[in-house]
Amino acid sequence: MKTDGGFTLIELAVALVVVTLILGGLLVPLNTQVEQRKISDTQKSLDEIKEALIGFAVAYGHLPCPATSATGLASGLEGPRTGGICTPRTGFVPWATLGTSKLDAWGNIFGYRVSDNYSSAVSPITFTSSADMTILTKDGTGAIAFLSNVNGTPAVVMSYGRNGYGSVNDRGIAQALPANWPANNADENSNATRLSADPPIRAGFVSRAPQADSASGAGGEFDDIVVWISPSILFNRMVAAGRLP
Repeated sequence: MKTDGGFTLIELAVALVVVTLILGGLLVPLNTQVEQRKISDTQKSLDEIKEALIGFAVAYGHLPCPATSATGLASGLEGPRTGGICTPRTGFVPWATLGTSKLDAWGNIFGYRVSDNYSSAVSPITFTSSADMTILTKDGTGAIAFLSNVNGTPAVVMSYGRNGYGSVNDRGIAQALPANWPANNADENSNATRLSADPPIRAGFVSRAPQADSASGAGGEFDDIVVWISPSILFNRMVAAGRLP
């Protein structure tokens, strides 16, 4: 007796499972590529902001103040000063003043903190200027090493990364923090805290290798991207431009 050709339900089910596995294997590398592109684009934007900050200092003799939620969130203009000093010295990159990107690749506003000694409009930058910020890193055991020199760091610019913990988006809405914050995100919490207020202590920003989860190493989950201005580079650029003797 001749039977009709075609797939049985079991064969169809097996075929669907095989196709699902193949597609899943393809999608994982694709997602990884998309994420790597976002990291690369964000790093490029941060590097451009860093150059714009140095250019601002060359033009005006000091670094700009941050944009703040009150004065700069909508406009992106440099924030206010009191007696020539930035008030506050933490906030957002003044993207409109600098002509740079406002958002990272995940749609959050770049954070920015500047030192009084490098942003004062009344006290010129000198070779003896010092800053109240430093940059730290950690190895796999959690041991701390300093990345910035003894004169500190004039300015820090940061993306809060894929998870966006501590960030503010384009609509001015703060990213909700996880229930275990900061216990499982100590380093990200430290960075977010340094960019949310003006504590009267030396601010230590963490810049280290990404970490996907909170349990695999000291400091917890980490995807912040941090760049900073070296005082030596800033001095050299200002000397070359005739801004410093």
